Amino acid sequence: MPENINLLLELAVNPGRFEDLKTLIPELVEANRNDAGMLTQELAISDDRQVCHIYERFQDSDALLAHLQLFNANFASRFFEILKLTRLVIYGEPSVQLKEALAEANPVYMAPLGGFRK
Repeated sequence: MPENINLLLELAVNPGRFEDLKTLIPELVEANRNDAGMLTQELAISDDRQVCHIYERFQDSDALLAHLQLFNANFASRFFEILKLTRLVIYGEPSVQLKEALAEANPVYMAPLGGFRK
C-alpha cells in the first residue's frame, strides 16, 4: 500500500489581502472536502495575520498530483495573488512524477524516520 504524502505550506499574506484570504478559505475547504484523495486539510494564521500555514495529507502521490491539477485550474491564480509561498515541506516518499511537478516550488523533502499513527 503506498504511503501517505503530507505537506506543509508556509505562506506570507500579501499586504492588505487578509480579508481576501478569509473569503477564499471557505471556497478552498469546500472544494477540497470533495477531493477523495485528500485525507486532511488544516489552515492556520499567525496572530499578526502575516503568515498562513496549510497542512494537507493525501492518500498517495497520485492523489496529490490530481489535487494539483484541480487547484491549478480553479484556485492557483487567485491564491497566489493573496499569498506568497515561502516554504514547502513534503513528508513521505513522493513519486518521481510528483517531485517533477513540485520542482519549481523548491520543496524540502523529509523522508520517514519513525513514529506511529492512531
